[in-house]
Amino acid sequence: VQLQASGGGLVQAGDSLRLSCAASGGTFGAYTMAWYRQAPGKEREFVAGIRWNGFSTDYKDSVKGRFTISRDNAKNTVYLQMNSLKPEDTAVYYCATDGRTFKTIQDMRARGPNYWGQGTQVTVSS
Repeated sequence: VQLQASGGGLVQAGDSLRLSCAASGGTFGAYTMAWYRQAPGKEREFVAGIRWNGFSTDYKDSVKGRFTISRDNAKNTVYLQMNSLKPEDTAVYYCATDGRTFKTIQDMRARGPNYWGQGTQVTVSS
């Protein structure tokens, strides 16, 4: 499975960005997908996840109500719409999956992703 993330950039606090992650190889429509992020000097952390069928999502508490994860299985793409961005959202954002089919978000988080995109930088200025 190959993942290609895009859409990052430099924005001001309160602005919006939409990240995209295009997948190739494997069976995208059967994979639970997630976005993680890593800020300088910090560990990589879970941001949002979406079940393989799109019927369930999960978010880090600090982004609930501001970020929305979605997917288009016809385009093999997962998105992260980020609104009301804050300086503390500054990080490199990665899309990821464990590549196992028909798993819950919780199951994928517990085992950890096996496939990662290359990361896209999001910088939010105050």
